[in-house]
Amino acid sequence: MKNKKHAWIFGYSKQSRSIAASLLAENFSITIIENDDKNFQDALSDGYVNSVLIDITADTELEKLDIKQSDWILCLMEDEYLNVFLTLSLRASCTCNQIIAISHSIYSTQKLIMAGANQVIDVYQVSANRIHNIFEKPITTKLMDNFISPSHEISFEEFTIPKNSFLDGAIIDEVDFDKFGIIFTGIVDKELGDELIFAASNINHKIDNGDIIICIGKNEDLVKFGKYLYKDIA
Repeated sequence: MKNKKHAWIFGYSKQSRSIAASLLAENFSITIIENDDKNFQDALSDGYVNSVLIDITADTELEKLDIKQSDWILCLMEDEYLNVFLTLSLRASCTCNQIIAISHSIYSTQKLIMAGANQVIDVYQVSANRIHNIFEKPITTKLMDNFISPSHEISFEEFTIPKNSFLDGAIIDEVDFDKFGIIFTGIVDKELGDELIFAASNINHKIDNGDIIICIGKNEDLVKFGKYLYKDIA
């Protein structure tokens, strides 16, 4: 048991809950670090007794953490600015540690890599490229597979764009998929053929009726989005 690995998880949210559970299954011990009292209380309620509430923007507070060289560091804050700040600050003092950070945009991904992250979980790119293909480490692969497994009620769904719907004629970059709680991962443009164009391709595409979009999210959110897609269509 003395060889048990330890992970420091910065940020306790829906995403980090799944990742924390996966690491526990891999026999990691875990410390949750939060700067939000509600999230901190949620972590304690979920059984993570080694949870700490600090001001993560203060280097002096980060320096007090007893992070060993063999420990894993996961920057999973919902605020991408804080993830970049944490990665940069922790890399300065934890030169040998494995640092994994989460990103929701290609811009943040580049910043996190430059800040010193060993691996970046780019939510858009991960979902578009089937998650397990972008990681070399089996444990990381396994925890990300768990993140979108049926046990967490998260899956992919295809939607054919109906005529006169709110997406008919819309530009992809102008659509706020976040408000529906889902992630856009790709589109099949019927005018170009049946090839799937991934979101990671950075193509700002105009959506037409008959096109097919692929999204990832919780099953209930995907169902709600499908209903909204057909809302007010005669």
